[in-house]
Amino acid sequence: MQKFKNICQKLKNIWLRFVGFCRGNGVSLSAKVYFVDALGAMAQGLFCSLLIGTILDTLGSQLGIGALTATVFTLNDVGYTVGKCCSLLAGPAMAVAIGNSLKAPPLVLFSLIPVGFATNQIGGAGGPLAVFVTACIACEIGKLVSKKTKIDILVTPLVTVLCGVGLAALVAAPIGTAASAIGNLIMWATEQQPFVMGIVVSVVVGICLTLPISSAAICAALSLTGLAGGAAVAGCCANMVGFAVLSFKENRWGGLVSQGLGTSMLQMGNIIRNPRIWIPPIVASAITGPIATCIFGLTMNGAPVNSGMGTCGLCGLIGVWTGWVSPSDAAIANGASAITPTAFDWVGLILVCIVLPAVICAVLGLLLRKIGWIKEGDLKLD
Repeated sequence: MQKFKNICQKLKNIWLRFVGFCRGNGVSLSAKVYFVDALGAMAQGLFCSLLIGTILDTLGSQLGIGALTATVFTLNDVGYTVGKCCSLLAGPAMAVAIGNSLKAPPLVLFSLIPVGFATNQIGGAGGPLAVFVTACIACEIGKLVSKKTKIDILVTPLVTVLCGVGLAALVAAPIGTAASAIGNLIMWATEQQPFVMGIVVSVVVGICLTLPISSAAICAALSLTGLAGGAAVAGCCANMVGFAVLSFKENRWGGLVSQGLGTSMLQMGNIIRNPRIWIPPIVASAITGPIATCIFGLTMNGAPVNSGMGTCGLCGLIGVWTGWVSPSDAAIANGASAITPTAFDWVGLILVCIVLPAVICAVLGLLLRKIGWIKEGDLKLD
């Protein structure tokens, strides 16, 4: 028994020395840093590349803007517009965003560009999740060797790129396949049971949007489109519009805009103090989710990242529109095709994403205030 205790103590000491070494080199080994900060940054990288590219291509084709439909360059006999250029570089954008959130030194940060590109290409539809894994690991390894030698300008990029691309070659395809399989399972289940899964997807993704994690990154990693994507949009909108309306008494127009077009995450501190304030948005998402899937057949076939954006910059609604007129590659792979939206489609989009969340949360808010579950100042933003 004593020998076993001695072994455990030695292992503990080794681990503590390793943790100390990592922290001394800027590697935190913190779940918050990776699954909150880095994941959120990855969504921003996707927004600035794939999402912006999709919007530019859609605007160019729908409004006939020549500058947006013109070919900027040709690569392997494929012509690239401004929007397609943005989409092509989604991998590097995600990797650099992740590296920046991890406070990577310049040489490490720049070396993540080829790592992100290679990983995203190998990972396929599940590329975003693969980029998240490889960029985090490559970045942290690069930080461990950064500025440790007199030839740092050679050593740091070599180590970061070789570790990142080498890891991508080993794990990107399996990670991408696994992420796609999970996403396909969710989408298949939503097609089979639109009512139940409409509730589940809407509530879960809506909760993720308000929590300090990135619902957009999760939807992108799972390549969530179709009916499941529509339910996800409904849940996100229910939280953003819901909290904006619910807290209007305390926060007025500034709060309406910052939460309705920004993020409901601003209410996280208030939720911790009084979790009951979350009841109206969650109930709203449980109602609008199945309405989206069962009544309006609302599909989100734009870039999958849009599924987790809600009304943030109106990206969720824009994603639905772009998916109607010009489905993303991920949506096409799942059987989507372009449609001409009808008045019924537009009414469904506005009702599910804006009107119903606002009405439901306003009514429930009044009820909860009356019974004392929500008190004056509970929703006040600092």
